[in-house]
Amino acid sequence: MSEPEIADDVRKTKKKKKKKMKKLKQMLFQHSPELVREVLHALESGDEEQLDYLLSSLHSADLADLIEQLGSTDRQALIAYLGRDLDPDVLTELDESARDHVITQMDDKDVVAAMTRLESDDVIHVLEDLDEEDRQRIIDALPKDNRLAVEQGLSYPEDSAGRLLQRKLIAVPGLWSVGQVIDYLREETDLPEEFYEIFVTDPLHHPIGTVRLSHLLRTKRDVKISEIMDPDPKVVPVDMDQEEVAFLFRQYDLTSMGVVDKAGRLLGMITVDDVVDVIDEEVEEDILRMAGVQDSDISESVFEASRNRIIWLLINLGTALLASVVIAQFDATIEQMVALAILMPIVASLGGNAGNQTMTVAVRSLATRELTSSNARRVVSRELLIALLNGAALAVLIGILAALWFNNPALGGVISLAMIVNMIFAGLAGIVIPITLQRLKIDPALASTVLVTAVTDVIGFFAFLGLAALLLL
Repeated sequence: MSEPEIADDVRKTKKKKKKKMKKLKQMLFQHSPELVREVLHALESGDEEQLDYLLSSLHSADLADLIEQLGSTDRQALIAYLGRDLDPDVLTELDESARDHVITQMDDKDVVAAMTRLESDDVIHVLEDLDEEDRQRIIDALPKDNRLAVEQGLSYPEDSAGRLLQRKLIAVPGLWSVGQVIDYLREETDLPEEFYEIFVTDPLHHPIGTVRLSHLLRTKRDVKISEIMDPDPKVVPVDMDQEEVAFLFRQYDLTSMGVVDKAGRLLGMITVDDVVDVIDEEVEEDILRMAGVQDSDISESVFEASRNRIIWLLINLGTALLASVVIAQFDATIEQMVALAILMPIVASLGGNAGNQTMTVAVRSLATRELTSSNARRVVSRELLIALLNGAALAVLIGILAALWFNNPALGGVISLAMIVNMIFAGLAGIVIPITLQRLKIDPALASTVLVTAVTDVIGFFAFLGLAALLLL
């Protein structure tokens, strides 16, 4: 092959490679399996040019998703390749298990360099779940100002407003004019990367108002900032639970909110991007807790995931044994009528599903403040009525089927009555148990499922077998 032909062949190969890369680029936001395969191939072959091309344009959230999809060995290789060039925002996007693994694989100097480029609230988010020894080693290596901010943030209760606040904000005195504020914003270099409003404070740094940027920019320069401020600034105490903070953001359509200490002095602010993460985290946590798993379950080792799940499986075993004890009390009744053993699961299963429906609505309503002490009685009555209507409809259907199946109208009547009883108790348990748990300061999402299932199983078996023993034998 001549030199011109070889050169032409090389150009064609490069063109094909570029075309292939362009296709992969178009699929970045789809997290395609093909993209993951290409990254793995590039890691195995040591093709840094291909890795640069694949990773350079990835958003931090997309790169975090990619890292989470890799196994521990491949993840370690990718982190080693990225090194100091790893975007610090990637660490904030990773789930807890993957983030801990990534940080332990990084050089401490690279971790510290990344932490200095993040806002204080993001640094706290990244470090708070690390082992005490690893966390303290990184904190000690931070510059003094960063270290003090992080240590103070970590001193606040977990899942509190103090863990969410960022120290940097814009606070100006009420005597300033709009022009002075605008000049300050243009000249000051140490400002937050993103902010949506300006806080107005008194000489003791107590917030006395806020001004939205859109309002500020539409006002003439000589107007006093105190004349255009909202005199009712939305602020929260530093120890307020993050779920309460999220509720206030949602309730009042806020983009940012001040955080104050016990003396009412402004400490920092919380922005809506952090609150969106909190809302997502709380909803996801409730859903997963109802199933007895954790949000990091998919990224954990087999042993860790097994250990976390088995606790609730053991509790379920206890409730199942309780239901078995009830059944054992009617063993003679079941021996005399085998049809009872065939129909028992129907009563328990339908009751359990009805209870879980009510419980899911109740837990979510409690989380969003739609269910409160003021309307609890009305909601309980409503759920009981729904349970009665559904129970009656199912009772008629299953009663007719059982009577025709076993040619025993009396058996159909017994299972109908048992169905109504269990559906009523299921509806009652599904709403009362979450409300009671919340009043006892126990997360309803954590324990409601097990208790509701236990109630519906025990009541279902007891009602059906008890009525059968009383009316059929």
